[in-house]
Amino acid sequence: MANVNKEDLIEAIASKADLSKKDVAAALEALVDKITETISKGDKVTLTGFGTFKVSKRAAREGINPQTKEKIQIPAMTVPKFTAGKSLKEAVR
Repeated sequence: MANVNKEDLIEAIASKADLSKKDVAAALEALVDKITETISKGDKVTLTGFGTFKVSKRAAREGINPQTKEKIQIPAMTVPKFTAGKSLKEAVR
């Protein structure tokens, strides 16, 4: 199973869409920037068929330091979350 990094993705999109790598890289960067900007405001981004990017609140909890076995407090935080859409789920099955 091969991993695909950003450069591989840019190359694949450029060849499939018959666009320059520079244009694809700029479009991909703009997409990532807009998704990041939108979810950092607390809104969500839905790409129909692919999935939804949103923010999820994680409650404070008690954890254990694996090295010392000492109990530690993990603070509440806000984290990004991706939920796969129906088409993506079916494609992976």
